[in-house]
Order: sequence, then structure tokens, then C-alpha cells
Amino acid sequence: MPSDPTAPAAPLLPVQHSADTVEAVAARAAMVARLEESGALGPGPVREALLALPRQILMPQAYVRRSAPDETPPRWDLLDWSRPADRKELLERLHSGDSVSIQHDGEPILGRPPGPRRRGAITAMSSTMSLTTDLLQQLGLRPGQRVLDVGTGAGVTAAAACFVCGDKGVVTLDIDPHVTAAARERLSALGYRPAAVTGDGTTEWTAATPYDRIFVSFAVRHVPQALMEQLAPGGRALMTLGTSSPSWPGLAVVERRRDGSVEAQLRAVEFGHRAGAGFDRLFLSAAFRAEIARADGWTQRSMIAPPPDMARGMWLALDHLYPGLVRDFGAEDLTIGAPGCRSWMRVRPVGHRRWDVTTSGPRDIWAEIQDVAGRWRAAGAPDVFRLRFDADGSQRATSPNGALTWQLSPGETGDAR
Repeated sequence: MPSDPTAPAAPLLPVQHSADTVEAVAARAAMVARLEESGALGPGPVREALLALPRQILMPQAYVRRSAPDETPPRWDLLDWSRPADRKELLERLHSGDSVSIQHDGEPILGRPPGPRRRGAITAMSSTMSLTTDLLQQLGLRPGQRVLDVGTGAGVTAAAACFVCGDKGVVTLDIDPHVTAAARERLSALGYRPAAVTGDGTTEWTAATPYDRIFVSFAVRHVPQALMEQLAPGGRALMTLGTSSPSWPGLAVVERRRDGSVEAQLRAVEFGHRAGAGFDRLFLSAAFRAEIARADGWTQRSMIAPPPDMARGMWLALDHLYPGLVRDFGAEDLTIGAPGCRSWMRVRPVGHRRWDVTTSGPRDIWAEIQDVAGRWRAAGAPDVFRLRFDADGSQRATSPNGALTWQLSPGETGDAR
């Protein structure tokens, strides 16, 4: 019987590769099992892609940091799959579930020698697997879909899209030509030929539109207009939406209805992608963290509990309504600093329904938190906000009842001291 030409294409399976060893297959299976046990991965095409795609082909080299987190200058080793002595540690790194560093100081990725590196910074990486698998599942990939992958990185998302959808409709785009070149070669080694191109996907890329699925693998300040225009009816786009602070990300989910109208949400989430190129990021330096830990500020006794971590919608709203705050998640007590003005706050439990709140600097961070917490509760304590796109190009996040709202800023910058 002849095949149905209207039926969706079958998944495009990767070619068998000689570098896919028994040890690598076992490491992939163990990684998938851990993701399933944690609840980050369920049955479906994303699971099948993760089991089938050899990560050591996409990332035959990866950096491992050898220095302590605050040690300067930092030190890394570039592990290489072609060196037998590196294979065990590299396999563990690739399948640990953690992010994988693949580029140092914007270097060419192809043809570089393995070994130690000093100073500089990691400039490209593959995201944590729990984040990647969650977003790929939310993307809802299906055979035959046209997919735009903005921010190629190691090519993991592009490879999964090729596996599920077929490579003819997949475009992966990165601002760094070295990243693009490496992904093109390594995806080809898997038997995939997506369009791997260099450019700024948030403003420039318009070819092969419209797309059924758009995936942005770095944080943006607002939903790029160029991407909304490229979203097909029935299409969906996902991207991390953030501010200068890395502490409280949001996930923008944009869908174009069949009638052409756009519906979007901003969901408060625990983890998001890191900032993209040109996105200034605040951080708490080691010296500032040490200052907060040992300093004595003005202390007040409070019977008001600090908002819990699970009140993600409140923290997301705080980040936008009172920008410039960064949380020290490694501190024993709730600790938040404003590096731009050296203000900080520390909250410590001291008994049943009693907390000592210590603050320092020109900003009263505790008062800011209480202000937003009250407004958030009055808005119904939402963790999901509507994203509204105004005629003048501005974008606003609004609670379902309209009581809590803020405007997204496309140009916010921060002091990263």
C-alpha cells in the first residue's frame, strides 16, 4: 500500500557513530533515569531523543573548573574525548545533569588543543538537563514542525528538534560564529543537516518563517518583537525573561492562536537560562557576601515571616518593582544585597514566629519585600501573570485580577560590583 503523503514525517534517527561506546549508552540511560525519578522527564519524544543522542558527539570537549568558586584567577581543564585518560571524567561531566562549559573567552571551538586554561571566563555552555528537558517538553515538539532554536550552544536543543521533527524545518542560530561552526559539524556527525546560521535571533533572523516552535536558550528582558512576528498560527515560543538580577527568573510562554491573535503568560519559575550577549548582570562579589555575613546593621525584631521560596510570584514581582536585588542562595539565612548601592538585608529566625531582620545601606530591602508581598497577596497570590503587548511596543505583566502590574524594561542595566 502506498504511504500517505499527508502523514507527518517519522522522527529522524541519528546515525550510529563509532564513538558511541557501551559506557556512553549506559551513562545516557542513567541520566534519563535520574531525570525521570526527579519528575523532570516523562514518557514521550523528548525522552526518546535523550536516550538516542550521543552527548559526547555534540560535546567531544568540555571544561571542568579546577579552582574554587571565588578563587582568582580561575583555572579550568579542557577535557577531550579523543584522549582515553579524559573519557571517564568527561562522560561523568556530560551526563551529570549539570551545565556543561564548552567555550572559554570566545575562542574557536573546533581544532583547539585540550589542557589547562587560566583567567578569562566561560562564554558558551549547555544548560542543565532538568531545565532543558522541562522546556523541551513544554515546547510540544511534533514531527514536521518548523523550529527556530535561538542560542545554539552545544546543539542539544537543535539535535532534539531534528530527532523529533526532522532536520529540514529546523534552524539553529547563534551570535557567535565559532559556536555555529562547531554545532554545524557536530550535528552533521549525527546525521542532521539543520540550517546552522550566525546572527542575532532576537532582531535579525527572518528567513524560513513562520515557525511552529521558537526556543530561546538565554534570558531576555522582554519578548522580542521579531520573534513574535515569526510565530505561526498555532505556534508556541518559550524564553526566560529576566532583569539584571539572576535570582528570580520568569518563563515567557507566547502562543499565536489560529485567528492570528497572541496570548502570552509570564510564569514565575525556580530556574531559567542565563543572560545573553549584551545583558549586564548583577552579582554579589565574594567581598560583599563576606561583608554581609560579618557586619552588624540595624536589627529589628519582627513577627512577620519572610515570604517562602515557593512564593515565586512574589519574588518575581519584587525583582521588577524594586530592581537591583540579588539573593545569596548559599547563605544560611535569607540574605539579599543591592550591589549598586551596597545595601543589604539578613533575616534570621530567633524563636517561634520571631525573626531578627538586619538591614544596612540606603535601601530598606525588608520594607520593599513587605510592600510587594502585601500587593501580591491582594492580587490573589499568583505565580502566573498575563503578558500584554501594547500598541506602542511596550510590554506589561499583569496579575489575573489586574491588581498587580509592572512594565517590562528593554533597556535596564545594573552595576555589577
